[in-house]
Amino acid sequence: MKNIHNFLKYTFISFCLSIVLVFGITNCKSKPDKAQQIINESIKAHGGEHYDQLKVSFDFRDKHYKIDKDGDQFTYIRIGKDTSGNEIKDVFSNEGLIRFVANKQIELADSMAKKYKNSINSVVYFALLPKPLNDEAAIKTYLGEGQIGADHYHKIKVTFQQENGGKDHEDEFVYWINKATNLMDYFVYSYKTDGGGIRFRERIKSQSVAGVRFQDYINYAPIDSTYSLQDFDIAFSEGKLREFSRIENLNLKVDF
Repeated sequence: MKNIHNFLKYTFISFCLSIVLVFGITNCKSKPDKAQQIINESIKAHGGEHYDQLKVSFDFRDKHYKIDKDGDQFTYIRIGKDTSGNEIKDVFSNEGLIRFVANKQIELADSMAKKYKNSINSVVYFALLPKPLNDEAAIKTYLGEGQIGADHYHKIKVTFQQENGGKDHEDEFVYWINKATNLMDYFVYSYKTDGGGIRFRERIKSQSVAGVRFQDYINYAPIDSTYSLQDFDIAFSEGKLREFSRIENLNLKVDF
């Protein structure tokens, strides 16, 4: 009788533990990762579903850009001029890249086509932040909280898988997401190309076009290289950065 009682007792305990374990795992899986949840809220604050159907144009430095997005389908156009004054038009879409010089299509070596695609994609990527942070290759990690001035921030680190991460998959980013507004006010990144380096960006202007928030920045370079990426809020607050350039999207408008 005692053995039967012990058997039933341990069977009941095992059953209870199983229920706790199953529900615990289910609950863990049902809770979004904190970094992902914060990025989702930031994307929503910057434009949300408006990113999926977007037609805008703007001038960046000496070139004109057009962004046409329809779900997973995209066409990015860059228009500039060569040294002879001829118009150069690059059309980058899901189908690849085509270059026109003086309205005539020209053949491109694969290496040059890749170079132009990377260049266009870089401008579009930064213009559409934080939406690209939900790309498949992006790996997001919550670093904790920080403060710049009177504002409090979540700090999110973003790295990239090599597969689908592009030529700059070794780059690392840290984003400061405002806890009160969910807006992306600052970010810093380290890059390997062209000798490598670090840049920190401070938002200085925002404008909403077609329901999407576009931002201009002051681009800083570090004076003191002893700070880790996640501590650049401290470096910025302590005046350890120097202005390097301005990132400004001019004549931004809806493009039909």
